[in-house]
Amino acid sequence: QVQLVESGGGLVQAGGSLRLSCAASGRTFSGYAMGWFRQAPGKEREFVAAIRWSGGSTNYADSVKGRFTVSRDSAKNTVYLQMNSLKPEDTAVYYCAAAESIQIPLRDRDRYDYWGQGTQVTVSS
Repeated sequence: QVQLVESGGGLVQAGGSLRLSCAASGRTFSGYAMGWFRQAPGKEREFVAAIRWSGGSTNYADSVKGRFTVSRDSAKNTVYLQMNSLKPEDTAVYYCAAAESIQIPLRDRDRYDYWGQGTQVTVSS
């Protein structure tokens, strides 16, 4: 049973930084794609960033490119999202997701098989 547990959310002022963690368990994730999505109140869940566990190739939404960095630590089975230069519009619940196929279109949320419970990120102006 795959489990994804996010942590690291919180309240931060605009311009600040946070690092989200996603602890993954239940499988060997070397063949997986791992994604970060977010959902603000009244909006659809949107793609933020993703990484292919094997090889480490990454993909970012245009809105976060240059500010956010996704990475993984294979020894800890953990995926990270480093968020810098945060803006009020980054406020959302952030979700970690895992896909059993490393070849999926990384931005397509419907292609992910497992989801975490989410962690709230609030950026004040």
